[in-house]
Amino acid sequence: MRVQAEFRRRSVLVGAVLGAVAVVAGACGGGDGGDNEVRSVNGQTYDLSPQQAGRIHTGKVDSIAARVPAAIRERGTLIVTGAAETGAPLRFYATDDRTVIGSEVDFAALIADILGLKLDVRAADWAQNFVAIDSGAVDAFISNVTVTEERKEKYDFATYRKDNLALEVADDANWTYKDRKSLSGKRIGVGSGTNQEQLLVQWDRQNVAEGLPKIDIAYYQKTADYYLALASHRLDGFLGPNPALAYHVATSGKAKIVATFSGAGDALQAEIAVLTKKDNGLIGPVHEAWRYAMAQGLYRKVLDRWGLGAEAVRESRINPPGLPKKAA
Repeated sequence: MRVQAEFRRRSVLVGAVLGAVAVVAGACGGGDGGDNEVRSVNGQTYDLSPQQAGRIHTGKVDSIAARVPAAIRERGTLIVTGAAETGAPLRFYATDDRTVIGSEVDFAALIADILGLKLDVRAADWAQNFVAIDSGAVDAFISNVTVTEERKEKYDFATYRKDNLALEVADDANWTYKDRKSLSGKRIGVGSGTNQEQLLVQWDRQNVAEGLPKIDIAYYQKTADYYLALASHRLDGFLGPNPALAYHVATSGKAKIVATFSGAGDALQAEIAVLTKKDNGLIGPVHEAWRYAMAQGLYRKVLDRWGLGAEAVRESRINPPGLPKKAA
């Protein structure tokens, strides 16, 4: 997501909330940080540089690394893909417009460290990441991926974060959200192929069954595009990952969040997970790596580095109940 122009504005005070704090976008002063950081009034910083000097690292854990499939061990790299357009602070482009950074990359780096592997970060459009996993071109998909019952038929999961969604609207929106019925007749943006799309389609079906107007669903792959559509009122709202939308609200000052949801709707608390090809032997050591990172406090350090402490899970689980399958 090339939103660096937004982040580089200097000395702009934003009257919005990110984890109940205001955020100042721009210069932080001192050293080389300058235009590479966003700092909140309570001291939270976001390093937007490609160097990522503050990334959390650890050493190899031999007992876990020994469980990595032989082909990956011999190659010496962990190839991780994801969607670069997920949005800050999850996965986005640094200030060089080339390097993918964010909490999801930090988590991938931490797992690679524990497994004794060098991290190879790649990026592709959302749907192409599944293709890359299917073909064996990459080892893991780490990019705000929700566990779903449908995906579990082809892939394995090791969870590491709560999946919370948000509904973002322009700050001067002239309508009020109460429940899904409020979206009838509205133009709502969403990412194609995501669990939030599935949830939005489900709400639309329920509304239509109750005799309400359809939701006009608009699809976006690039966050910068929906930001523009929202600001110009070509969209009434956008349904997406809560961390990314909250960050945008805080740094833009031109939008607001009117509701948050579990990524599984009312059914259960959805969870974000590492996705691997089913039964290829990798999910076991990845799960053990998560358990080690949590026990050592490394997991919490990554969350805190990106202001995501509220989305922590108590434990990592392999293939837990996920978002129900789409209705026939």
